[in-house]
Amino acid sequence: MNICVFGSSSELIDKEFLDTAEDLGKALVKKGHGVVFGAGKYGVMGAVARGVTAENGRLIGVSPAFFTELNVLYDKCTELIFTETMRERKGIMEDKADAFIICPGSMGTFEEFFEVLTLKQLKRHTKPIIIYNVKGYYNPMFEMLENAINNNFMTSESKGLYSVANSLDEVFGQLEGYVPFSYDKYAFVSKGDENNG
Repeated sequence: MNICVFGSSSELIDKEFLDTAEDLGKALVKKGHGVVFGAGKYGVMGAVARGVTAENGRLIGVSPAFFTELNVLYDKCTELIFTETMRERKGIMEDKADAFIICPGSMGTFEEFFEVLTLKQLKRHTKPIIIYNVKGYYNPMFEMLENAINNNFMTSESKGLYSVANSLDEVFGQLEGYVPFSYDKYAFVSKGDENNG
């Protein structure tokens, strides 16, 4: 499979986040997978890429062309695809991926996660979405999602659209044991119609 990995581009983060990301890249190759990523050389993304390269794995980078001006691209990609926009970049990454692993990150990673989550909710794909919750990084986000559920902005069933892994072993256990999941976001509409009928 080609596994799309999203994550931070920051070099200021705790070294444990970088080390676990590099280990993830190595492990993905050892399990026979290719990696799709945003082509960056810094932070979690760069660490994953270095791990893939260390094991001579297939690494597909996707970047908007204007990133070439910023000197932020990883130079050992097996394949490097340039796009005109960030939006096009995400679309290509999503299309090339058979699964998504969400590593710790910030604005860009949040956006990428919620996009693939929303698309899955709307039944545009049934691919695994695994949140790699290193050092409990995403715990506050889970609290936010629970708050949305408690206030009926989301259903509790929607938590089945993604899984949470706290270790590398859990990442691969969830990836290899994945059973496609979808649900009807608008089921409440038909229920409401029935009640009104």
